[in-house]
Amino acid sequence: MGRQLRRFRRLRGIKQDHVAALLGVSQGLISRWEAGLHTPSPALYRRLEKLLASKVDPAADAALRRLIENAVAPVHLICDASHVLLAASAAREAEWGSRATPFLGTSLWRFATSEIVASEERLPDRGWFEETDPGMVLVETGGNGSRDMRILPSTLAWERIALADGRIGRLVTTIAFA
Repeated sequence: MGRQLRRFRRLRGIKQDHVAALLGVSQGLISRWEAGLHTPSPALYRRLEKLLASKVDPAADAALRRLIENAVAPVHLICDASHVLLAASAAREAEWGSRATPFLGTSLWRFATSEIVASEERLPDRGWFEETDPGMVLVETGGNGSRDMRILPSTLAWERIALADGRIGRLVTTIAFA
């Protein structure tokens, strides 16, 4: 399994810490797996097999990005592990009070409200990181007072989406303003 994992990473240009974030383990553990010094637990082995079997389909992610960018609702997509912004709708940009373009490829975590941080901390209890679909998570948030990227008091819906490169995305939709 170690050689397969190393080959998978190299073919996709993924670093060990990225695979570690996808699987919820440390980078050191990924290194030990690749070196054959450690064997994954049965649950991690199944998740690793699923990751290794994933197909890279950049066209699928490009289509998802276009759907989000053209959505009428305020919605954006982030990497679930890193909170890096992957796409945003014009309605979301209007809500933020800024263009998303300067933030694409950067983490939005610094703009999170205390309610978003608290909801993030409760995700493991809701089964968010399990293999089964946890469904939609509703988050009530206050505003953040940021001029760079404004978060308004609202109800957000978080949904998990598998991306073509093996990452998990989080689709964030505003469903009501407070």
